[in-house]
Amino acid sequence: MVSKTKFVIDDNKIKELFSKAGINKITKISPLGAGEYNAVFEVKADKSYVLKIAPEKNMPVLTYENEMMKAEVYWYEQIRNNTDIRVPEVYFSDFSKELLPTDYFIMEKLEGKQRNEAGLNRNVITESTASMLAQIHKVKNDKYGYVQNQLYDNWYDALCSMIHNLLDDAKAVGRRSKRGERLFEYAQKYKSVIEKAECTMVNYDLWDPNVICVTDKDNTEFCWIDPERSFWGDKIFDFICMQNPLFSVKAKKESLKIYNSVTDVPVEENRDTEIRYAFAQGLMGLIMEIEKYYRYTPHHFGWWRNIATGAVMYKCAFRVLKNG
Repeated sequence: MVSKTKFVIDDNKIKELFSKAGINKITKISPLGAGEYNAVFEVKADKSYVLKIAPEKNMPVLTYENEMMKAEVYWYEQIRNNTDIRVPEVYFSDFSKELLPTDYFIMEKLEGKQRNEAGLNRNVITESTASMLAQIHKVKNDKYGYVQNQLYDNWYDALCSMIHNLLDDAKAVGRRSKRGERLFEYAQKYKSVIEKAECTMVNYDLWDPNVICVTDKDNTEFCWIDPERSFWGDKIFDFICMQNPLFSVKAKKESLKIYNSVTDVPVEENRDTEIRYAFAQGLMGLIMEIEKYYRYTPHHFGWWRNIATGAVMYKCAFRVLKNG
């Protein structure tokens, strides 16, 4: 998809990047994927590779997106070292800014289809996703937040920082988010609920394009890509990407039942869980509201997609939070 943040590069420069990585005899270079932030290319040499290039250093981005490519490599390592979930092998990374005025890395190209194009039964998708989420939620930390920003001692402080940074990002481009300010006020109101959340690995971006299905005969392996928006925080935020994302947590009974059957710490269906999930929706609404100013113009599909989906996220969140 078109985005203002994507780094512009020609084929000769890409060949230079690969040469530094010790990969030569490139036969084909082509844009890859539906991503809306990094520039991504498929590069064919002795085999197929993926090149990801971060936005240029002077390109305005959201606060949590600063140094996000380093975070992506970090999260690939966390998933690979602590779970059975397959992620691409990172062959080479360069954060030196010597050849480009930004970060980039080269990784394995997974040959498969994204989840919504693999022709799989919805129950199979729900079961596999719940099982994989249970795996990453077993990975714990003692600090909360984005590794590329500041980490905090509790989830309340981390969540307030996330919201506050997005409000500041809006101010930086001459905008104001009244709904974001309302969300911040609700966070203060529900401090005692929010700060109870244990600290686990959270993906928060497990939409269909970020799950690649690799099929071998009758077996389908679900592989993850693009975990750079992960953070240490409240695991209930990962249910935003499962079964009925635009409704309350009550609409996720099937997902919760499957998840609870494979996790070591089941999710309880109660008022506190509803509140915490509402903040997952509210934060997503705020991200979608503010990021459109950094990525798109009103001539882009993404601009209007963010407006519509973000508004529904806010509405669902506030319906729950106002009744406390």
